[in-house]
Amino acid sequence: MLDVIIRPEECADAPAICVVIVAAFENQPYSNHREHHIVDKLRENTALTVSLVAVRDAAVVGHIAFSPGTIDGKLYTGYGLGLLSVAPIHQRKGAGIRLVQAGLKLLEAGGANGCVVLGEADFYSRFGFVVRAAVSLHGFPAEYFLALPFLSDYPRGNVAYHDAFHNVVLARNHINLGS
Repeated sequence: MLDVIIRPEECADAPAICVVIVAAFENQPYSNHREHHIVDKLRENTALTVSLVAVRDAAVVGHIAFSPGTIDGKLYTGYGLGLLSVAPIHQRKGAGIRLVQAGLKLLEAGGANGCVVLGEADFYSRFGFVVRAAVSLHGFPAEYFLALPFLSDYPRGNVAYHDAFHNVVLARNHINLGS
């Protein structure tokens, strides 16, 4: 397991976070290589509910962001996980797992109803995320949209991530998650 410190993002971390995100998505077949703009836009809109970094030897090697969204057009007390990024040289060494665990713990302690993520079930199921037929993300295969309730069953309906995602990544023609 990689020895990292997980802590909240600081203003001075922004350039390093951008570098980590770009590197993490560089070779991903579903990427449009604009993911780093999501975090910038979330920051600009003060919509980074939780933003954590993994630091090793004073360098940012990973980042995770959680932001608010809507279900059927109404705000809810759940959050969207996205993005999770770890520098390629440090991937598969536990930094991503520690970021997810720390972020979910903060959300739950803050009274969040739950969390959703667009991602691989093989990875996110270890945290309790599952496909829930009653919760969807328009335009994406159901098997890649996962939910994790904290307090009660997750609300039903169509989830929309914060607007920062829509013009950057969440366009059907930019992401192919195996469909």
